[in-house]
Amino acid sequence: MKLLRIDDFINTDNPTPGKFYRSDILTLADQAKEIGGMFGLLAPGTQVPYHYHEKRESIIIFIQGEAIEIVEGKEFPVRAGDVLFIPAMEKHAMINRSASDVRYIEFWTPPSIPPDFVQVK
Repeated sequence: MKLLRIDDFINTDNPTPGKFYRSDILTLADQAKEIGGMFGLLAPGTQVPYHYHEKRESIIIFIQGEAIEIVEGKEFPVRAGDVLFIPAMEKHAMINRSASDVRYIEFWTPPSIPPDFVQVK
């Protein structure tokens, strides 16, 4: 078992101020063989590039702030308390246009090494 506490992620300082930060929170070291997980922090004015995953399906849980999720070219506002499901092959990006950090937790399956990340230009 691994216990994750949302308050720990909300209170985490950004070790890369002004930049996007991510940290793995669920890996093979945790005996997670079929699922991976990460904590993401988007500083104001930063973004996750427009991309897709060939096999990976993701659940993104927003825990603080407000952002814009772009999915297949359409913009959707998201905020703390929202949960997104992103299926494989769906192009998406996340943009923080606000003045505050956006924090989220993402879980995906299947985990892959190297990462299943295809950036779209």
